[in-house]
Amino acid sequence: MSKNIHEIEVELKGKEWTTAVDEAFNKAVKTAKIDGFRQGKAPRAVFEKKYGKVSLFYDAINAKLPEMYSKVLKGNDLEPIIDPKIEILDINDDLCKVKFIVTTKPEVKIKKYKSLGVKKEEAKVTKKEVEDEIENLRMRYADLEIKEGKIESGDIAVIDFEGFKDGVAFEGGKGENYSLTIGSNTFIPGFEDALIGHKSGENVDVKVTFPKDYQSEELKGQKAVFKVTIHEVKTKVLPELNEDFFLDLEMDGVKTKKDLEKVTEDQIKARKEYDIENKYIDELLAEVAKNTTVDIPNELVEEEIDHMIHEYAHNLEHQGISLDMFFKYTNSDENALREQMRNDAETRVKYRFMLDEIANLEKIEISDKEANEEAEKMAKRYNISKDEFIAHIGGLEVLKSDLRIGKAIDVIKK
Repeated sequence: MSKNIHEIEVELKGKEWTTAVDEAFNKAVKTAKIDGFRQGKAPRAVFEKKYGKVSLFYDAINAKLPEMYSKVLKGNDLEPIIDPKIEILDINDDLCKVKFIVTTKPEVKIKKYKSLGVKKEEAKVTKKEVEDEIENLRMRYADLEIKEGKIESGDIAVIDFEGFKDGVAFEGGKGENYSLTIGSNTFIPGFEDALIGHKSGENVDVKVTFPKDYQSEELKGQKAVFKVTIHEVKTKVLPELNEDFFLDLEMDGVKTKKDLEKVTEDQIKARKEYDIENKYIDELLAEVAKNTTVDIPNELVEEEIDHMIHEYAHNLEHQGISLDMFFKYTNSDENALREQMRNDAETRVKYRFMLDEIANLEKIEISDKEANEEAEKMAKRYNISKDEFIAHIGGLEVLKSDLRIGKAIDVIKK
């Protein structure tokens, strides 16, 4: 058994136990419904005949568990990191014997966490990246004009379509007045390309093969024909890089093309620096982890997986997809998702222990004053009160813990 797993047996017996059972009866009888007796007035023998004596035993032990657990922790000088497991070993008229399985923080051994030899990339921005970003900006501000000629990549085709497999229409394969951007790759591979060269007013039979990993089991890898009617073709007319365009952008300090190029370059560089910083920290932590040994309790890993699944479900909801729908689309289930997340969960838990130990070694502490100042700063950023911010993140102690871990990461970076 791991050094951080503690099994402690506790007994309640004699008067202490019988008193606990008596109190359980006095509480339970108040709400018990027994024919021939008013609530709270049934004799104990009658109550036990209907509900059983064992029910009182379990009510009594449930009422006493918090007190017993508190004594276990104090008596053995233990600081648990998760809720204990509880086993009832014996329970009868004379005694109750319970085993608490308490998980405490495991020993963390770190051989090296400084001078790791990990090099940080430099954020560089090319002229082409700036040009491409400005082109994307122009695309977002482009006007749409009706086009009489043939469809080209980048045009928007307004279409009706219906899909058929073996001559039979299939569910979910129909749409009307759908605006499809050619080249966006939002439809099945080959669909958009098949419309290139056609004009508004034409009817086109588009032959496609569904991908082998398509979400519908019935259509995976299957050949189909979409009957398409092209109602209208639109083309994007990009704005000129002139004063009117710069006014529309409403960017501070942007009045010329040169200004826009400078602001765009700064924005790209800031994004790259953010990504590089995160990658750098990940590489540092991975390097420290190679030099760290810690016996991670499986219960903590499962708890972390629970948290990750909750996060995943929340993100899916923003896309209008429930977790059950996701499992149906992917022909999967929660067990498969849990296994998929297990390695990441183990890494997250290991990193938490690792950074906590570095903070201990470096004697990093966060004062209430420091945490309150940070809360004030963050609250202003989100335009809420300090108290609202602290409540939102789960309390001042949570913020202190986050700041402490942040300083531990700073130590590794230095």
